[in-house]
Amino acid sequence: MNVKKRMAAFRYAWEGIIHGLQTERHMQYHALSALVVVGAGWWTGLTVTEWCLVILLIGGMFAFELMNAAVERVVDLVTDEYALLAKRAKDVAAGAVLVYAMTSAVIGCFIFLPKWFG
Repeated sequence: MNVKKRMAAFRYAWEGIIHGLQTERHMQYHALSALVVVGAGWWTGLTVTEWCLVILLIGGMFAFELMNAAVERVVDLVTDEYALLAKRAKDVAAGAVLVYAMTSAVIGCFIFLPKWFG
């Protein structure tokens, strides 16, 4: 793969991220939450290890949300009519996002609550 094709691939990926941020309401909520968490991390003085965990959680949340949006788009492309399998595909993808969000919140509590209340 030549350099131009590699650069184009990165450009397309950034276009996908920007499109997700512009069009996906939950992606926007996650971006706002990420800013709040980064601010709280800065304010509480997280350790390097804690920062690594927080960054992994934020990056994973964005990745899951983008994959969920991709699944929704593909399902919508395939059918305009209601189909139970299409609904299930969307629900399962959204469920993956919810599981990761809840896991992130629990880990966030383990990191931040002792700093605030300990």
